[in-house]
Formats: sequence, C-alpha cells, structure tokens
Amino acid sequence: MNKAITDTSPPSTLIRALDRWGGMWNAVFALFGGLWLLLIEVFTWITRGMADSDVRIGRAAIVSQLVRVGVKSIGIILLVSGCIGLILAISMQPPLAELGQQNKIANIVAVGVFREMGPLIAAIVLTGFAGAAIAAEIGTMVVGEEIEALETHALNPIRFLVVPRVIATIISLFLLTILGDVMAVFASGLITVNFLDVPQEVYISNTIEQLKMSDFLTGLLKAATFGTLLSAIACYNGLKVTGGAAGVGKATTDTVVQTVVLIIVADMVFGVVFLKLGWT
Repeated sequence: MNKAITDTSPPSTLIRALDRWGGMWNAVFALFGGLWLLLIEVFTWITRGMADSDVRIGRAAIVSQLVRVGVKSIGIILLVSGCIGLILAISMQPPLAELGQQNKIANIVAVGVFREMGPLIAAIVLTGFAGAAIAAEIGTMVVGEEIEALETHALNPIRFLVVPRVIATIISLFLLTILGDVMAVFASGLITVNFLDVPQEVYISNTIEQLKMSDFLTGLLKAATFGTLLSAIACYNGLKVTGGAAGVGKATTDTVVQTVVLIIVADMVFGVVFLKLGWT
C-alpha cells in the first residue's frame, strides 16, 4: 500500500506543478483580456465625449483627479529624479575620469534621463503614490455597493469613474516626466559643476548638443503609454474586487506588482522597436 502511494507521488507532483503553471498563464491572459476590453470602452467614451456635445466626460472629475494624482506627486517626483541625477553623475565620474572624458557626464545623463530614466522613474513612483490609491478607492466603492448604485441610476461606472482617472493619470505622468527630466539634469549638473570639476559652460553646451528632438519625444511617448497602463491596471483591479477588505488589499498589491512588471516590459519593447527604427 505504501509502495503504491510512493509510486504515484511523482506524477501527482508533476500534475500539481503543471496546474500551477497553467493557472499562472490563465491569470496573465485574463489580465490582458480585461485590460484590453476596459481600454476599448474607455477610449470609446473619450471619443464620444469629443465628438458629441451631449456626452459629458466630467471636467470637474478630471480636474479633481489631476490635483490628486498629478499635483500632489510633484514633490516626490522631483526628489526621486534629483537623486537619480546625482547618482548617475557620481557613478559615471570614476570610469570617465580614467579615460579623460569627464565632461561627457552631461551627454550620458541627458540621453539616459530623457529617453529612459525619466519616464520609467516617474511611472514607478506614481504607481506607488497614485496607482495603489486608485485601486483601493474603486475597490472600496465595489465593496460598499456604490458601483451597483451607479448602475441602478443608469450611470455607467466606466464613464464616471474610470475615464476621468485614466485621462488624469496620462496627463499627469506626461507632465511629471518633463519635470523629472529637468530636475535630474539640473541635479546632475549641480554636482558635476561644483564637485567634479567640469565647467558650467561645458556641461550646458554638451547637454544641448547631445539631446535630439527624438530623445524628448520618445520619452514622452513612453510616459503616455505608461500612464495608460498604470491607470487601466489600477481601475481594472479595483473593479474586480471581491471579498471585502481583504479583496481591497489584494487589489492594491496586484496593482503595484502588475504595473511595475508591465511598465518594465513595455520599456523593453520600446527599446527594441526604437532600435529597429533607428531612433536610438
């Protein structure tokens, strides 16, 4: 009897492993499918709001979310971006000094920040600052049956709750990326000029000469994409909350994890596409 149990153990272990693997992929496909359907409905409402004057998106709601998501995030974005600029300058000084190219710190920081670090850091910081809050807020509405109350009054939850948050997050991340870029370059220049013996005129001229319009535009394209992903994931997880307070906590955690992973994957895809298009 014991031998029979021992013999069936390896297959059962394999089956459990395959079941967990299949469950993971089911969750991935469910996430992408849910985000796709949600974004289709969101942009349908946005299009209708722009084309039909009778369809109102809710400007007051958008402004309120802009203040909550964007304005209140300015301080933390500037702080983190400034620290990133300082770290980049300090880290690159030793190897560049050995090659006699210390003045090239400005060139590397400018391209790295505007193309990659600026939108990426802003998106990750905003994920923790605003993304989790959006998921928790909508999830609490689901638990409190406020979503059902909207539907009872023939009010579409996507139109009145999701659309303003998506628009506000995209605009906020777009503008915060610009502020973060400027702050990182400024902080890098501050330490490079004052402590790393690079003349101010050289730093400024190298930064201006190195940067191209494509560097600026690709960074903003990433910011808009990251903002779309961030807001869509937060709203999606909030709307599918079940199980009361525990469900709200799970939605918040899932939002942060999923957003950070998808933003990094999206950044990698952008890098490959831009390389193929010659935009690097």
